[in-house]
Amino acid sequence: MKFSVSSYSFSQYLKIGKLSITDCITKVKEMGFDGIEFTDSALGQNATETAKQLALHAAQTGIEISNYAVSADFLNGSGGDIEKEIERVCSQVDIAKILGSPLMRHDVCSGKTANHYEGYDNVVSRLAYGCRKVTEYAKSIGIKTMTENHGFFSQDSMRVEKLINTVAHDNFGWLIDMGNFLCADDDPAIAVGRAARYAFYVHAKDFIVKSGQSPNPGAGFFMSRGGNFLRGTIIGHGDVPITQCLYALKNAGYNGYIAIEFEGMEDCVKGVQIGLENLKKYADTVYSK
Repeated sequence: MKFSVSSYSFSQYLKIGKLSITDCITKVKEMGFDGIEFTDSALGQNATETAKQLALHAAQTGIEISNYAVSADFLNGSGGDIEKEIERVCSQVDIAKILGSPLMRHDVCSGKTANHYEGYDNVVSRLAYGCRKVTEYAKSIGIKTMTENHGFFSQDSMRVEKLINTVAHDNFGWLIDMGNFLCADDDPAIAVGRAARYAFYVHAKDFIVKSGQSPNPGAGFFMSRGGNFLRGTIIGHGDVPITQCLYALKNAGYNGYIAIEFEGMEDCVKGVQIGLENLKKYADTVYSK
């Protein structure tokens, strides 16, 4: 088992200049992580040069770049031209190669709002076509690709499983985000149990959950698709059954990276550090048996 963290977790510090994107590599080494994951937004407009600098600093620091996470929309992206969107996402695969990441995660869409009578089943073949074309290219240069349960429309475990089985390619899998299932009101333990056999990579994320029957808790909370209130927090401080999810992963034979993605209101460095301590404790309990 290896532990990583998304650069997105340090957004608080990155926004105010308290950390640079390169500093994040040094920081995660100090904190005791094995790897770091970067997002396309973190690399900025000059992504190629930034990727070269990050790869060099990671190698010098002794940190693996475990994943590269990028946006994609095979319904609406690139003006609705799926071939152009596939080409754009393939160019991000090239950035993953420069970073030295063995994996790249991409979205598939944010939903199609123009037609109220077009649900997931109506578009899954188009989404799968985009994913398959990208992963075919990625395989040719030694990168595995995956999608994440993310973005409300493609977030339920049953929907993502359907997509993966429609793509049906050995180079395409699932970035399982334990917490994100709650955004679609999907029970994380049940969802991870369903998803674990397809796992290429895992995000550990925690949320505080308040029933939608209760008053709005206020700042920091957002609403799930089904009307519950969620707030990101430190691993172990919320309602996501992290240990139960880890058992599901272990039972499926998963022993790859688990990456913290922190979205809490707490100080990000403190939140990530406490989260890592808790995550290692839970993982030791599960994987030592």
